Amino acid sequence: MAAAEIQKQTCEVIHCLLQDELTGMVEHDGADNENSFDAEKIASKLRQLGDDYDERVIQPLMKNVQKAAADQVMTAFSDSVDSLCKMWVVERAEVASEKQLLKAAITLGLRIKKNCPDMTNVVEVAMMGFVNNRLTNWIAEQGGWVSVSKNSMC
Repeated sequence: MAAAEIQKQTCEVIHCLLQDELTGMVEHDGADNENSFDAEKIASKLRQLGDDYDERVIQPLMKNVQKAAADQVMTAFSDSVDSLCKMWVVERAEVASEKQLLKAAITLGLRIKKNCPDMTNVVEVAMMGFVNNRLTNWIAEQGGWVSVSKNSMC
């Protein structure tokens, strides 16, 4: 899968992830192709990936992003994700670093959205940029978002 297509899909997935309600979670009539791209299903799996982490660790990282000047949010978000990943490497070195980056980005983004809803649009852009800059090649190597959601988030 081409990097440009993955980056486009990343934007769709993250946009769905940060929406208050996922609209496509109702059952559809007819055959459902589990190998087709569905941003809402992938976002739902990403929510599960990011749901469980200690708020004590996240809180200071969120404050770093909140305090950042508008033109520095992307950098503050990336630095906070890297910091969170370094903590996880110490705890669970057996998990792939790319999966840790994805989990950290999702966890931090969802917590910021929950605690600072006025920053949702800024965080969405920061998350898209982070995932597209740091994880597009890994997502491509996995076979795209559909494969990542099946294999890496179980």
